[in-house]
Amino acid sequence: MSYKQGISRRNFIKATAVAAIGAPYIVPSTVFGANAPSNRFTMGCIGMGGMGTGNMRNFLKRDDVQVVAVCDVDELHRRQAKQIVEDHYAEKNQFGMYHGCDHYNDFREVIDRKDIDLVSLATPDHWHAIIAVMAANAGKDIYAEKPLARTIEEGRAISNAVHRNGVVWQTGSWQRSVENFRIACELVRNERIGKLKEVEVGLPTGSPCGLEPEMPVPEGFDYDFWLGPAPKAPYTKNRCHWNFRWINDYSGGQLTDWAGHHCDIAQWGMNTEYTGPVEIEGEGVYPREGLWDAVIEYRFVCTYKNGLVMTVANNKKIPMGAKFIGTEGWVHVDRREINAEPTSLLTSVIGPNEIHLYRSNDHQANFIDCVRSRELTITPVEIAHRSISIGHLGDIAMQLERKLKWDPDNERFINDPEADRMLRRPYRSPWYLP
Repeated sequence: MSYKQGISRRNFIKATAVAAIGAPYIVPSTVFGANAPSNRFTMGCIGMGGMGTGNMRNFLKRDDVQVVAVCDVDELHRRQAKQIVEDHYAEKNQFGMYHGCDHYNDFREVIDRKDIDLVSLATPDHWHAIIAVMAANAGKDIYAEKPLARTIEEGRAISNAVHRNGVVWQTGSWQRSVENFRIACELVRNERIGKLKEVEVGLPTGSPCGLEPEMPVPEGFDYDFWLGPAPKAPYTKNRCHWNFRWINDYSGGQLTDWAGHHCDIAQWGMNTEYTGPVEIEGEGVYPREGLWDAVIEYRFVCTYKNGLVMTVANNKKIPMGAKFIGTEGWVHVDRREINAEPTSLLTSVIGPNEIHLYRSNDHQANFIDCVRSRELTITPVEIAHRSISIGHLGDIAMQLERKLKWDPDNERFINDPEADRMLRRPYRSPWYLP
């Protein structure tokens, strides 16, 4: 059965279900014509914190996507998300009402629904791999937040599952869909700065947190499910939701939170998107007491097989963003602007026979376009895996406090079993990677 046939079958099921249920499932008036159900994709959103809700709002703007389910282990988050969805569709409905969005505590109920085509994932990092692999195995096309995974082995498992099941994947590394970043990388790839010698990547600085007392778990928050595969730990407010990223059991601090953005752009300009460094060394500062233990100050150097050097740091000597340094000039790009030396580079035109990089001006639209075409998105899974691997490799090198040699083809350290053990993290029972 072809993909198009599969979509038609799923939409037939959805349309039949809506007709059978009747009120209060009110179909908005916009579904007719070009926006008929057969031309739309249904989406379930898993993880309804800040980025999860933000991504959902972007998909709600599209007439070719209908959000039919939201999921979060915090009842407050999922009920708020459900309300946002139903208010949005009610506003588009001539009757001014809509009650067609289900809400779940358990992500598996979303993945098991045969009538859902797409999933949007925005959970804490330690949950990414389990949910992503299960969704890929269920044949869902996936839009997922960065960083791709908490560990390198988890990232490899996600990439393998996506390719094995032939699903479309878009990583939320949305800087690739911003013109300044693409232009900077095209200037570098077309050697407007001469031969590229090195790249400097500036990331944010972390912060410590003191000792936190154990607190009662808030009503409606399934804390044990939130911990999931991570070690059991007492509840305290600064452990969960936004603050998970400062704790090594769940994330890698500002380093892994931002490497999926600026290290990704560095890889794009370096043309190393499908490989990685062969040597990594650096030093970092890790809080020795208190709740938050992810690295807060860091600088590490990655050397590639072709001699290119990437330095990743959070000090004032390297500004936020990616700076490409060549034999005849440099280009620096961040979220505010693009700068270059000589400044004439900024008006340089890339000719029709030169290298033109993947162009996208809307990250969510690119995902949906690729769901239809079955082509690679602008930030596909393997590229996302290689980009965040830089952050993981630097973290491992800094924790071990020694230079490491890396085989990017086999994704193993060379003659270093201790470092290899840090490519994964143990899972708390009963969770496992499918």
